[in-house]
Amino acid sequence: MTDDLPTGPAPEPAPRPGGPDELRTLAAPRRLSVDDHMFSAPALSGTFRLQLFTAPGTRPVAVATQIAGEEGMSLMNGVETFTGAVWEKHCPDQDLPPVWVERQLELQGALEETRFRRVVFDGADRYRPHGPRWSVITHEELQDTVGATVATDRGAGYVPRPTEPEPQLVFAECAVARLARPEPFREPACMPAGVPWWRRWTRQVLPRRGARTCCWYHGGDWHAVNAMALEVLEQARVQSVEPGDMTELAVAHAASAGATRWQTEALASLFSVSDAIQPASEAGYVNGQHRAQAMLEAGVRRTVVLHHVDRT
Repeated sequence: MTDDLPTGPAPEPAPRPGGPDELRTLAAPRRLSVDDHMFSAPALSGTFRLQLFTAPGTRPVAVATQIAGEEGMSLMNGVETFTGAVWEKHCPDQDLPPVWVERQLELQGALEETRFRRVVFDGADRYRPHGPRWSVITHEELQDTVGATVATDRGAGYVPRPTEPEPQLVFAECAVARLARPEPFREPACMPAGVPWWRRWTRQVLPRRGARTCCWYHGGDWHAVNAMALEVLEQARVQSVEPGDMTELAVAHAASAGATRWQTEALASLFSVSDAIQPASEAGYVNGQHRAQAMLEAGVRRTVVLHHVDRT
């Protein structure tokens, strides 16, 4: 006797989170219920323009827009806290966080392209989403999803913080093994808990060069990138290149060296005044701890970091 097999068509697979099929299931006419040009989260520096689109019976869609290099926390670094703050303040009765789309307006000449990016979270405790994953969404797809016009700019109500004396920016060579212990807050599968001292010194003796497919940070050879970085740093000293022009110099150097796209992106990130590895004045990082961890795991010996030195 055999078990009866089910007949009829097989069930359709669930829409892939963040994919076009899922966007179609989210699409519905909504109205712009909030347009706050200076939204901020409690206890977190940084502001952004919040456009919140809502309608009865639909999941809210939040569009966050910020200019690259603004004072305070960036959209990417603060995405969990920013999303949770919007969820708690504007749609606290929802079981899920709002559909989150962010747009960082890149500065002229930046290597990165300005795009809308949909953020899908792996899960959420009450008002605390976690496990963000980014994917590109076009302006047309976004407007089809919300059923309304979505502004692409920062908004006329944006008020930059008062200008303070600019610190002197200094790119400098640094021993990777002396960097503070990273505490990666994303990529838990491949960056679970920093790099202990014994492991960082072991990797100095037994370095790793292979790329991995788990994430961008492990996607290439950091030894090759940092060898180029030290060459760029020396070239900049000879030519008296200003810090703001270092990214352009790095990209040109990568092209002349026949670098891969990943190597070019990684090298450019080390010389970006808004994205370089920047140790904090106290133990920790202002920026760059994921790249620092990848370098420590690979056994890279020397890298380039950015210091902000107060002018006297």
